[in-house]
Amino acid sequence: MQRAMAAGATGEMGSGEEEEDTLLLWIPVWSELAAFGILIGAFLVASVIAPGDFAVARLHLKPGIAAINTLVLLTSGWQAAVAAGKGARLATRRRALVLAALLGFAFVAIKLYEYGTEIRFAGEAEFRSFFELYFILTGFHLVHVAFVGIVLILVAWRPRPANVELVTTLWHVIDLVWIVMFPILYLV
Repeated sequence: MQRAMAAGATGEMGSGEEEEDTLLLWIPVWSELAAFGILIGAFLVASVIAPGDFAVARLHLKPGIAAINTLVLLTSGWQAAVAAGKGARLATRRRALVLAALLGFAFVAIKLYEYGTEIRFAGEAEFRSFFELYFILTGFHLVHVAFVGIVLILVAWRPRPANVELVTTLWHVIDLVWIVMFPILYLV
């Protein structure tokens, strides 16, 4: 604390000032985790209330497609990590951010195809609760992937370190959420 105050008094940028800047990073991270936590919790509670209906409804999902999509998203997260790596050159950062975004858009396209195979079961009365929660949860995630994918492209245009750190951290949170969602939705 004294060191940060001393750095502020001399006009130097010290580690204390950098730590203060991370507050803006953690606000969206924790709000995302809280929002997805509530949705996942609602899905889990509903699956306990109607386990038979949820088990049968899961038979209409495509876990193979979702597994491929998981690999696409994790590969995208790897590219985000490359972009955020210490000492990465400007060209490497840009390329990795664009690749992360393109893989994110591939995730969106695959998920939309998957939705096309599942939507016909959503209207069946015994599956209604499952599919309402499934589409809300995965749709909310899908919107986040698409939006942050656009932000990745924008940051690739001007990859300032703070922006790269912010967008790649959010991208990793989106990855983490999917890693939690995938077994709950498809494998339980």
